[in-house]
Formats: sequence, structure tokens, C-alpha cells
Amino acid sequence: MNSTNIGQATLPVIEEFYTIQGEGFHTGRAAYFIRLAGCDVACPWCDTRQAWSKNAGSPTNIHLLVKHAQQQNANIVVITGGEPCMHPLEPITQAVHDAGMRIHLETSGTYAISGSWDWIALSPKPHREPLQQNLTIANELKIVISSELDLRWAKQMATKTNAACHLQLQPEWAAREHSIPLAVEFVKRNPQWRISLQTHKFMQIP
Repeated sequence: MNSTNIGQATLPVIEEFYTIQGEGFHTGRAAYFIRLAGCDVACPWCDTRQAWSKNAGSPTNIHLLVKHAQQQNANIVVITGGEPCMHPLEPITQAVHDAGMRIHLETSGTYAISGSWDWIALSPKPHREPLQQNLTIANELKIVISSELDLRWAKQMATKTNAACHLQLQPEWAAREHSIPLAVEFVKRNPQWRISLQTHKFMQIP
């Protein structure tokens, strides 16, 4: 895609903010988050339901989004949602790379992934399984768990990933008194997995 097309491209943005990555492999790293509108996965525990409607976001120019990240001195941009892969993402990945920053994706994997990514965090859901092609290219598999059924499904998903994919169990926040002990015992028995806690909720940051 040429620079003219990128300059005209927009994405429907719910919010953008500079914070500390709170979960997953890159926990603790500073990152500029861009949350896009639109999601038809509808997870029952979702804490960003304002992003479900594709009409909820404000169409924002790609170059303006990159400028905002640069103004914060960010070196990582994270595209999240909603389900960001409902939108064409090649323009934003190219623009971020042209600006010398890394770009990471957070997706449920239900749509084909477009663009060129430095990191893909795939968080699939049992009620809406991901595309196999997305499992094979994911850098990180992050499974939200609250029951033994989720643990069995996590194992099933792990068999479909590539050998280098990092495996993460994330205890559901609302059920953490039950889900954290579940995750602890599972990882002790399956040390190839790690636990991902939502540390941003403990720190009370976005």
C-alpha cells in the first residue's frame, strides 16, 4: 500500500491511551493502546462492551494515531478491541513501522489477520473458535479460564499452535478466588504454560 492510501485511511477508534501492558507475555512494558470499535464475539466476562458496536468509534486518520503514539514517546503500539481484525489493518501496521515503532495485535482470532505484525497475542473463546491459520502464526496463546472445561479447551488449542508460541493461562478476574488456584495447579502440572494475571486491575490503570 502506498503512502497516499495510508494517509487517507481511517480506523474507528473507541479510545487511545499510553499505559503499562497489564497482561500476557509483555506485562510491565510501556505501550500505546488503540482500541477499535466492533466485536461480534460477545464474551460474557467482557469489560469493554462499549467496543462491541462498529458504530461506536470515531473514524480517525492513521497518521494522526501514529503521531499521538510518537508524542508519548512510545516504542510499542498495541491494536486491540473489540475485535480489531474486523477492519483492514495493513495501513496502520505499515504507518507504525515507518515511524520506527513496534506494533502488536490482540485478537480473538475469528477473522483473518491483515497487516505485518511484530507480535500477535491470540485469545480465543470456546463459543467462537478461532481460524486455524491464526493459531499457527500466533506468538502468544492466552486463554481466559474459570473452570476445568476451560483448562481442557486450553490444551486443545495449544496443540494447534506453532512450537514457538508462548502459552498463557489468564484467570478470569471476576472469578479470581476460584480461577487463580485452578491456574496455579494446572501450570504446576503443565510447566510449558505460564500464568497471566491482569496486573493493570491491581494497579488500577487502563
